[in-house]
Amino acid sequence: MIPVEFRGFAWRHAGRRAQAVTGVDLRVEPGERVLLLGPSGSGKSTLLAALAGLLTEDAGDQDGEVLLDGKPAADQRSRVGILFQDPETQLVMARAGDDVAFGLENQAVPRAEIWPRVDESLRAVGFPYGLDRDTHALSGGEQQRLALAGVLARRPELILLDEPTANLDPQGAQDVRDALRTALTDTDATLIVVEHRVADILDLVDRVIALGPDGTLLADGPAARVLTEHGDTLAAQGVWVPGAPLPHRPPPAPGATALRGDGLALAYPGATRPALDGVTFALRQGELVAVTGPNGSGKSTLALLAGGLAAPDAGTATVPGERRPLHRLPARRLAERVGSVFQDPEHQFVTATVRDELAFGPKQAGWTQDRIDARVGELLDRLRLAPLAAANPHTLSGGEARRLSVAGALAAAPGVLILDEPTFGQDRRTWGELVDLTADIRDEGTALLAVTHDRDFATALGATELALKDGRAEAPC
Repeated sequence: MIPVEFRGFAWRHAGRRAQAVTGVDLRVEPGERVLLLGPSGSGKSTLLAALAGLLTEDAGDQDGEVLLDGKPAADQRSRVGILFQDPETQLVMARAGDDVAFGLENQAVPRAEIWPRVDESLRAVGFPYGLDRDTHALSGGEQQRLALAGVLARRPELILLDEPTANLDPQGAQDVRDALRTALTDTDATLIVVEHRVADILDLVDRVIALGPDGTLLADGPAARVLTEHGDTLAAQGVWVPGAPLPHRPPPAPGATALRGDGLALAYPGATRPALDGVTFALRQGELVAVTGPNGSGKSTLALLAGGLAAPDAGTATVPGERRPLHRLPARRLAERVGSVFQDPEHQFVTATVRDELAFGPKQAGWTQDRIDARVGELLDRLRLAPLAAANPHTLSGGEARRLSVAGALAAAPGVLILDEPTFGQDRRTWGELVDLTADIRDEGTALLAVTHDRDFATALGATELALKDGRAEAPC
């Protein structure tokens, strides 16, 4: 077991004026299980990166100390396991079994122990495939399970989890929480977890540490006391305090068909079944269609095909007024008709600043500079990104990056918008803002298709549901 200590810790990311966290003084005793709370951008992920020894001198400026077992965190990395918000960033091997084994080999675990531990950790997280599964063929949720298996297989003394269930379907999220409970019982490891959905994780923790919007320490203590004494403040700042009411934005009457998918099918190389198999749907102006289903059911594949970003093996995705299917349109023409927001926001960032990112699409569409400036200013204000206008998109928190990816897809005002897990990584306030923004653009006549595990999001917007299972639609849309 390993004690954790921050002494006057502050961190400012390179290129930023404001500090991500400021003056943090706290200690976590060996074996404690801690939930780290705070609104989006309050520095939660920064604290986890500091504990994992990942904040280097060229990445920013540090004040104070971060100690593990009384020694600098950077010297204790082998004793720490961290699961990032984006699991794809820590998958390094082509086969699933090799990826889990990679960390064990680096720790010089005896060969006879490696594969039994690999099998054990994959079973614990409910990974649905064998050791030979191609890691590039996994859905976001399946990648999350595999990355967590890699963390647990190493049996670290300090486990750091950044939104461990955000990309998982409800059953998968429960499987992961059960796996964590078992792992913590067996190892007595110290746990620090960041999770926006507080109610889902409370039974796994015995202490809550809450950060304010400015990265300072707001509250610290037993979960029941912190939520009772500071619940209203935390809710106002954007924390998902259990029991807080949710918005409801009922849909208008839908208009004409804006996008059709007819018999869409796609099989990835080496897969035992198609990722998508003959899915048909119609998306209308002023309508939100929520694509739901368990991890691996083909939701993200449908988003790619519906957005014209991949060529189907069979079927077509079309919009009125275009003789060619979407995947055969020139890139500029496609961007004018359909905007896409990926599951991993950083995959679509192509410029060096938030402001330039928002201007990129309108520039490609040939807008005048005055029109571009007005649209960028509107989106910066609307999604609370104005203080980050000069920041590098790749330095944003998960929640900030998601808001930027949505804003970037909206910038050129396409008639159809495809969203893959749009509310991932959002605190309650920014979640509500995304609900309102989605409702506003829907009510203006934009047609939206959203891949989501977030039932609250779909319910709040009165979405039409397109449920997938094993690559097929359970009911036509």
